[in-house]
Amino acid sequence: MTEARSVKEVSGRRPRGLAAFLAFAALLMLAGIVVVPLALTALNGFKELGELQSHPFAFPRVWIWQNYWDILSGVRYWQVLGNSLLLAFLTVSMTLVVSAMAAFTFAHLHFFGDRFLLSYVMLGLLFPLATGIIPIFIRIRDLGLLDSYWGVVLPQVAFSLAMSVLLLRTAFKQLPVELLDAAMMDGCGYFRYFFYITLPLSGPILSTVAVISFVESWNGFLLPLVVFNSESRYPWTLGLMAYQGQYTTSWQLVLAFITLTILPAILIFLLAQRYIVAGLTAGAVKA
Repeated sequence: MTEARSVKEVSGRRPRGLAAFLAFAALLMLAGIVVVPLALTALNGFKELGELQSHPFAFPRVWIWQNYWDILSGVRYWQVLGNSLLLAFLTVSMTLVVSAMAAFTFAHLHFFGDRFLLSYVMLGLLFPLATGIIPIFIRIRDLGLLDSYWGVVLPQVAFSLAMSVLLLRTAFKQLPVELLDAAMMDGCGYFRYFFYITLPLSGPILSTVAVISFVESWNGFLLPLVVFNSESRYPWTLGLMAYQGQYTTSWQLVLAFITLTILPAILIFLLAQRYIVAGLTAGAVKA
């Protein structure tokens, strides 16, 4: 009886009693921190400006569906949404291509200075984009990329490489070495091994990197603000300024606009949630 109980404890059964209650309370608190602001943002988008200012935490007395309809029926919303999607698509595509090849090189190839070069790439984790906005602007201006999509995409890709290479390199190194040995014995070079074996087996971590890059690009504000001069190229983060006047701001329209623009990011995260969890936990436990 004692041996059976010890086997269950070692096998890792679910916590019960006080431990289960504390875990549930912590998860509930974390969920509330995320869900409550989103719910309040969506609900306040249905209010009039006066009711929003007087009762910001209450349900709408009268549901003003016209707020959302005015945004959905306007051209500007679809324009900024398309710009954000274009920027995110280009950023994700280039990040996956460059980081996957770099991570494979650092994982399987050894050359003079490879550790130094990897450490240099990892330095990107220490510096956020805002710290280098002035030299970035000067370089973009010198390259003639001001007021262009590439002026935003290329810096976003550069600042995404550190985390992407770190995640992909760890996942690539967790693949069985026997696969590489067998491929080399069959005459498969590194190039074919990368495309036909490594990438098909790395779907979860590639999805994780793609979602992280997408969210960072989707929420980008400072870099588009510095690069873009034409309103026709504004992403949704800059499109909010259309509802801000010199003296007053239509906060109910701002909240409705935010709700409609964060829905694509939330939808993509929910669809890729299973792959994100699998990618982040890949290699965490060794058999």
